[in-house]
Amino acid sequence: MPAHMLQEISSSYTTTTTITAPPSGGLQNRGEKLEKTIDDLGEEIRPEMKEDIHDPTYQDEEGPPPKLEYVWRNIILMGLLHLGALYGITLVPTCKFYTWIWAYMYYVVSALGITAGAHRLWSHRTYKARLPLRLFLIIANTMAFQNDVYEWARDHRAHHKFSETHADPHNSRRGFFFSHVGWLLVRKHPAVKEKGGLLDMSDLKAEKLVMFQRRYYKPALLLMCFVLPTLVPWYCWGETFPHSLFVATLLRYAVVLNATWLVNSAAHLYGYRPYDKNISSRENILVSLGAVGEGFHNYHHSFPQDYSASEYRWSLNFTTFFIDCMAAIGLAYDRKTMSKAAILARIKRTGDGSYKSG
Repeated sequence: MPAHMLQEISSSYTTTTTITAPPSGGLQNRGEKLEKTIDDLGEEIRPEMKEDIHDPTYQDEEGPPPKLEYVWRNIILMGLLHLGALYGITLVPTCKFYTWIWAYMYYVVSALGITAGAHRLWSHRTYKARLPLRLFLIIANTMAFQNDVYEWARDHRAHHKFSETHADPHNSRRGFFFSHVGWLLVRKHPAVKEKGGLLDMSDLKAEKLVMFQRRYYKPALLLMCFVLPTLVPWYCWGETFPHSLFVATLLRYAVVLNATWLVNSAAHLYGYRPYDKNISSRENILVSLGAVGEGFHNYHHSFPQDYSASEYRWSLNFTTFFIDCMAAIGLAYDRKTMSKAAILARIKRTGDGSYKSG
């Protein structure tokens, strides 16, 4: 293996681990072998985490896919939720100002429970968090009601490892609707169950907070996703019950869900692929706006070990800003990043030519 170096950039409060290029020779003189080596260094920065690294050897079995089995309970509940959210839109103009603020803040916090919590911390282990931050993120994740952290992370690791195959829970090759919400309305493909069951989830099984959430998830989500956001506006500043229920709860919840789902659908179908043209995930700025920073998806699938999920850090990436703020006060540390040399090597080898430095 060519020489390489992992730099640890430390302060009294934070630690950032950066993958850098080998110190001698230059990228152009080393050629494709060096470029691949630089990309491969991503795995060494997280020696404990391999389950989210794409496995190109896995292929779907030949033959027709199994017949879809509809989950009518999910279909009915999802339909009722979105009907309620549509009615909530008509009530928005007559909401009290505090209700708007409450719904927006609840949206942002619950979104962070997915992006900074279930995604970047627990699915990919791209940074480490101290107990107060982990507790905040587990509560925020419960507010979001998108399955408990353990199940969310298991599905997401399968999505990365077996991307665009039947073992990918929301395989975008099955179309926009399926990858957006349809995958939640039907029984999982047998390959999802088989391969997902083989993933190493021992890190999450060993984390007491994650398993506590999983054990008490149903009553917790009812309280945090539905009861609390409805009762607070009603009791605290005299909002009407319909406004509290349909705007602060159902509309807010539906918006968070769809913003997250767009990462699976739109960010796999529409946009540029400056880092790797051979994968379906793409850079989609509009998705990043709605999903508080998760729309730089071609970068994220190319470098899942980067805590920022983007080359551009704070640019249209509120989640990275949040993690960096937590690092500044000592609650987040050991943030994993990719060096410019490693990024440029990947762009040169597999990019689609749309890359713009910035």
